[in-house]
Amino acid sequence: VQLQASGGGLVQAGGSLRLSCAASGRTFRVYDMGWFRQAPGKEHEFVSAIRWSEGSTYAIDYADSVKGRFTISKGNAKNTVYLQMNSLKPEDTAVYYCAAKSGVPGILRRWSYEYDYWGHGTLVTVSS
Repeated sequence: VQLQASGGGLVQAGGSLRLSCAASGRTFRVYDMGWFRQAPGKEHEFVSAIRWSEGSTYAIDYADSVKGRFTISKGNAKNTVYLQMNSLKPEDTAVYYCAAKSGVPGILRRWSYEYDYWGHGTLVTVSS
């Protein structure tokens, strides 16, 4: 599976950005896709995850730090997931990565090592 993340940029605090993650290559019947971020000097941090198949979304999860501000969704474009980020804060500044694995029953995973496929990151910078 190849993952292409895009949509990062520079935004003022309180602004919005929408990140996209497009999957290609090997396909799964059900996908678990997650967004992680890494700020300078910090470890990978879970942001959000979604379990979906064509036409259905089965589960969604958010880190407490973004709940109520970020929304993950399955896009209309084939094999694309969006992360809508509103009310951005300077502490949201990080490189954002999308990751994927074959979806399996159970809770969505929040640990980066549990995902098999990773895209290149996209930088989000929030100025104060």
